[in-house]
Amino acid sequence: MCSRLPSLRNRSISTAFVESGTTRLGKAIALQTEAHPGTSGIYMLSDAHDAFAARVMLAKAAERTLDVRYYIWRHDISGTLLMDALREAADRGVRVRLLLDDYRTSALDERLALLNAQRNIEVRLFNPFVIRKPRVLGYVTDFHRLNRRMHNKSFTADNQATIIGGRNVGDEYFGATEGVLFVDLDVMAVGPVVQEVSADFDRYWASDSAYPVDELIPIADAALLTHRVLHSRHAERDAGASETYACEIRNSSFVRDLTEGRLPLEWAPTRMVSDDPLKGLGRAAPESLLGSRLRTIIGEPVRQLDLVSAYFVPTAAGVRSLVRMRERGVAVRVLTNSLQATDVPLVHAAYAKRRKRLLEAGILLYELSRSSSSAITRQHAGRFGSSGSSLHAKTFSVDRSHVFVGSFNFDSRSAKLNTEMGFIIESPPLAARIVDKLNSSLHTMAFDVRLSSSGRIQWMEHREGQLVCHDTEPGTRRWQRALVRLLGLLPIEWLL
Repeated sequence: MCSRLPSLRNRSISTAFVESGTTRLGKAIALQTEAHPGTSGIYMLSDAHDAFAARVMLAKAAERTLDVRYYIWRHDISGTLLMDALREAADRGVRVRLLLDDYRTSALDERLALLNAQRNIEVRLFNPFVIRKPRVLGYVTDFHRLNRRMHNKSFTADNQATIIGGRNVGDEYFGATEGVLFVDLDVMAVGPVVQEVSADFDRYWASDSAYPVDELIPIADAALLTHRVLHSRHAERDAGASETYACEIRNSSFVRDLTEGRLPLEWAPTRMVSDDPLKGLGRAAPESLLGSRLRTIIGEPVRQLDLVSAYFVPTAAGVRSLVRMRERGVAVRVLTNSLQATDVPLVHAAYAKRRKRLLEAGILLYELSRSSSSAITRQHAGRFGSSGSSLHAKTFSVDRSHVFVGSFNFDSRSAKLNTEMGFIIESPPLAARIVDKLNSSLHTMAFDVRLSSSGRIQWMEHREGQLVCHDTEPGTRRWQRALVRLLGLLPIEWLL
C-alpha cells in the first residue's frame, strides 16, 4: 500500500492582501488605530456564544479575504454554520483560504472536496494522511511526521481583524451542545498585530507541510456530493438545533455592540508569537520555537505567575523551573483540569505524578470541577444546557503586566511536537482583570489542592457556604484513580 505524499511542484502561490484599508472593516478600524499608534485593539472573547458570533460577523463583513486555520473542525451545528459562512463569503467574491490540520478531518473529506471545488475557495491540509482510511495505517508507515500536528488557530478577515486563541471549531467550544462544554478563551484583535497574523498564515500556507486537498481527496460525482452535503445540512436544520443556536447568537449583546461600534477595546502593545512551520517536519531551529521566544520577550517572572492550562504536563524539567521561581519569591498559581473534568486522562496522569512536588514547593494548584457548569457554563449554554465543563483555555499572566493568550499548552507536545501560536499583550489593566477574575472565581469553580499535615494530597471544595475536604480525587471511582496511577508509570511523557 503506497503512502507517498503528492508533489507540491504545481501548488498555487498566494499571499495576504496588504492594501485592504478601503474595505468596510478597514475604514471602520482606521480611525481607532490612528488614535492609538503602536498598539493593537484587543477584545477578550471568554463567552462561547460571543466567540462564535465574532467569527460569523467577520465572515459576513469580509470583502476581499478570509484566511482561516484550525486544528479541529467538527461536522456539527457550529461547524456547518461556519462552513456555510465561508461558502457565502466566496459567493460574494471573497477569496477564502482554509488551512486545516488533517488529524481529525476524516468525517469532512467529502465536504472539503466540495468546498475546494467552489470558486474563490482553496483548502489545504497540514501534515496530511495519504492513506485516508484507516488512518492508523499512516502512523505505522510515517509516525515521525504524522505525530506532529498544527495546533494553531486563527480567523482573519481582510487583513484587518483577527481572532486567535484556544477554541477549535465545534459545538463544545461554542456552547451549542447539551454535552460537556469547554471553558475557553479567544482574543479578537485589530491593528498592527493583524498583519503579523496574516504574514504567519502565509508562512504556513506556503510551507512544505501544506498540501492542496484535491491532491489527497479525489472529487467524486459532483451531483452526488452536493446531494449528500445538502441532505446533511437540511437534516440538521430540520431538527431545529441550528435555528435555535443561530437565534441565540443574533440576540447576543456582543453582536449589537460590534455592529453599532460600541465594543470596548483594550489598546496595548501586542506581539504575535508562532512556531516555525518546519516544526511540523521536525526541522525547526530551537530558537525559532514559541517557548524560546516567550522567554526572550517576557523574561522571567519577578513577582507573580498565574497560569491557566487545560493540559498541564510540567515534566521533571518544568517542575524544576517552577520550583526555582518559587525559591526566588515568585508567587506561582496554576489552574488546570481535575480528573473528573479532563477529556484526556493520560495527560492528567502525567500531571498528577508531579503534583506533590509542586505543592511541597509552595506552588498553588487549583483543579477545575466538572460541576462548575453551574458557575461557569451557564452563561455559555443558553437553552442547550450542559452536563458539565472542562477547561480548554491556555493563558497566563506575568507580574500583572503581560498576558499570553493562544493555543500553547504547557506540555511536551506543545513545546516539542505540535506547532503553536499566541499573542503576548503588554497590558497591566488586562493582566489585572485576569488575575482578579481568578481571585473571585477559583473557589466557586475549582478544587483547592493542598497537602495535609501528614503530607497527603487533599482537595478542598467550597459547597453551599461549607468547606468540604476530599481525601481522594473528587467525583472519581477507585478504578479511574488506579488507571491514572498506572498510566503515570508509562514512559510517554514526551508524547503528551
